[in-house]
Amino acid sequence: MKIPFPKWTAVVTLAAATLPFHTQAALPTGAEAPDFTVQAALAGQPFEFSLSKALQKGPVVLYFYPAAFTKGCTIEAHTFAEAIDEYKQFNATVIGISNDNIETLKEFSTGPCGSKFAVGADTSGSVIRDYDALLGTQSNRANRISYVISPEGKVVYAYSAMEPEGHVQNTLKALRTHTEKPAQN
Repeated sequence: MKIPFPKWTAVVTLAAATLPFHTQAALPTGAEAPDFTVQAALAGQPFEFSLSKALQKGPVVLYFYPAAFTKGCTIEAHTFAEAIDEYKQFNATVIGISNDNIETLKEFSTGPCGSKFAVGADTSGSVIRDYDALLGTQSNRANRISYVISPEGKVVYAYSAMEPEGHVQNTLKALRTHTEKPAQN
C-alpha cells in the first residue's frame, strides 16, 4: 500500500540535506508558520502587514534582526535591498521584523532598506516569541534568524547566524530549491 506524502515533505527533506544550517534555528522545517499581523513600514509609509495575505501572493522570506540602525542590521537590510529583484523572480515577499517602534522603522525602511521591502514593528515581542527568535535572555529583542515560508504556510528553510552575511545568499538558495520561477509573459 502506497502512503501519500504532502507536497512539501520531499522539499523539506531536500532542504535538510542540501542547504547549510549555520546554527539551529528555532522553528524546524516542516513546521506550521505562525500567522501574524504587524504594523510595518515600506518606503517610509506605515501599513498593516499580514503574513496570511502575503502568502496568497507567493513565498515569504521572514527575517528577524536585533535592532534598526545597528551595524550588523544595517548591513543585512542593505544586502536584502540589493537582492530584492532576485526575490521578486520567485514572487517572494521579504519582510524584516524587530521590536523597534514604527517611527524608527519608517526611517529604517527608507535608509538601509532602500525603500525596497517592508520592516515590521513587533514592539510586544509576540511574533519574535512565536518564532522562537528571542535573543538570549533579552525580553523582546530578536535574534538574527531568517525563514522561508511556503505559500501553504510551512517553514521550508531556516537559517540562524548573528553575522549578517549569509542570510540573503541562503534564503535565495532555498527559494531556488523550493520554488519554480513563475512563467514570464
